[in-house]
Amino acid sequence: MGRYASVYPLVSTREITRPFTYLGDGLEKGSVVRVPFGRTRRRGIVAEVLDTAPDGVTPVSVEDVEGAIPPSLVDLALWMADYYGSTPARALALVAPAERKPRKKKLKEPAEPDDAPIPSGAEVAPSLTSGQHAALERITKAFDSGGGFLLAGPTGSGKTEVYLRACAAAHERGKSAIVLVPEIALTPQTERRFRARFGDRVAVLHSGLTAAQRRDTRARIATGEANVVVGARSAIFSPVADLGLVCVDEEHDSSYKHESDPRYDARSVAMKRVAMEGAVAVFGSATPRPEAWERLEHLTLDARIGAPMPSVRIVDLRGEQGYPLSAPLLEGLERCAQGDGKAVLLLNRRGYASALHCRACGRVWRCQACDVALVLHQDRALHCHHCGYSELTTGSCPDCQSTEIARLGAGTERLEAELQERLPGLELFRLDAETTTERDSHAEILGKFEAAERAVLFGTQMVAKGHHFSGVSLAAVIDAGTELAAPDFRADERTFQLLTQLAGRSGRDRPGRVLIQTFEPEARPVILAAQHAVEEFLGSELARRRELTYPPYCHLVRILLSAPGEHAPLAALAEIRDILADATDATILGPASLLRLRGRHRAQIVMKTGEPRAVARVARRVIAAATPAFRRDDVTAVVDVDPQSL
Repeated sequence: MGRYASVYPLVSTREITRPFTYLGDGLEKGSVVRVPFGRTRRRGIVAEVLDTAPDGVTPVSVEDVEGAIPPSLVDLALWMADYYGSTPARALALVAPAERKPRKKKLKEPAEPDDAPIPSGAEVAPSLTSGQHAALERITKAFDSGGGFLLAGPTGSGKTEVYLRACAAAHERGKSAIVLVPEIALTPQTERRFRARFGDRVAVLHSGLTAAQRRDTRARIATGEANVVVGARSAIFSPVADLGLVCVDEEHDSSYKHESDPRYDARSVAMKRVAMEGAVAVFGSATPRPEAWERLEHLTLDARIGAPMPSVRIVDLRGEQGYPLSAPLLEGLERCAQGDGKAVLLLNRRGYASALHCRACGRVWRCQACDVALVLHQDRALHCHHCGYSELTTGSCPDCQSTEIARLGAGTERLEAELQERLPGLELFRLDAETTTERDSHAEILGKFEAAERAVLFGTQMVAKGHHFSGVSLAAVIDAGTELAAPDFRADERTFQLLTQLAGRSGRDRPGRVLIQTFEPEARPVILAAQHAVEEFLGSELARRRELTYPPYCHLVRILLSAPGEHAPLAALAEIRDILADATDATILGPASLLRLRGRHRAQIVMKTGEPRAVARVARRVIAAATPAFRRDDVTAVVDVDPQSL
């Protein structure tokens, strides 16, 4: 064992991208150390142990050793830094244990977010269908060689049972498992299922835990006391030993993409980790991404267990008088009010009205800092959902003083008002950003809806995400056109996924019905979602993307600049584009202006390439060279590899 160590101090500055050499005996790759760094003391991660110091370097000593992470996580973090255009220190900070800070007095640690009584190892596993058996057999066979699979099947087809059995098979081989869910809100129901099967061998990791809870949980994982880890995207960095399996549930969900530096995608990181450690990855969804459908071996579950798929009806809003509640939807809700099951309604817009419009002069009320319309809320205030700006309505137009003010569109608050007025016999539960601000409020709303008899759960896309509700006979989309209008090549994919996922909330334990209200009934995603035609949609979507050269037939690298001045981002991107065109073989789209947000003008270029890492390296070098000018003009730059939104 060498006397020297190559250490990355955990600093956030982008200027520091190299390791520093320190003196210290007994260190290993992955040791978490405390080192002198300039005039301060910093935590650091040992990336390599050396027998000799580099020429001309006189190392100082490591001051303290605080713990260790598996060497494989060091390699994973360094790959992330390189692939996603970040720094080694920022990537290593994701895999490092939480820093232990001194406390003035002993405080009682708060309970974990979900501390309801959870059974430990009491559940009897159900018998498998032929599809589940075949999928499990293929997964367990791959434990000898590693690999990646897509477990595709409609909601209720038993994907979670396959995950459970695969985790048990990994445990029988002395290996650990990680199970990812896209959001913290979905963690409790998954935790319950896994604790019922594996008891105290389950550990839960997500960003909602306190630092002390994370430290204690990581310690249980590192010692092997817990070998099944359930959590949101950061759980992929769990310090498990002998990783055998990673399950990525609801793999289509864009929440797996981290939107701050490092901008990693937990799905890609999962595939890299299993490749590094010879493990198996199982990606599951009722609506897989085209990328997963194209790149992974398919394991298919053909049908729901114990219930047929719900019937689906498209309601053409162009021929309906009522909005947001059409006549067919009112009829269905009245049946629920009479005791025929519960309902789940999706309206992917918050507030009362999407915008205010003066009929006399055409004025639309807009945010002063963002290029978006202000949203009317029930408090009679207009709010910007991007920057938080708000102003009170006066009842007249400030430009022409007309009182002919129209309210355009509908949001969840207006839907709530309509439901209260038209269907007083139904208990209402609204799920959106305004009703889930308090800790545990999300789970509390869902728990009350589950316990209610005649009830409607309604809200934004939160209501469509992976929840398993009993007694739901009706699911409805209030306006299926909201996602279709987005200027993004994934708009059709997101629309299809949202409609299909919402439909999956209905009819799990009783006959189900689905209504899709839309002003675009001929749209391909709407028609195919109504037919439950997942494979047909994926086939047509892949053909379209192949023709246009979009993922999975290329990778995208996005450079986004923002500045207070209108012309600075476009001008800088024009220069960057010319340099990149000479230095890479990427196809470059743009520069193009984007909506102004929080008072800053934005623009982007998007590059199509088969070598995203190489293109990102060049982009980082170009931006680093421009840093002095960017600081002078208050320009910020983001390099995003494999962006999920454009």
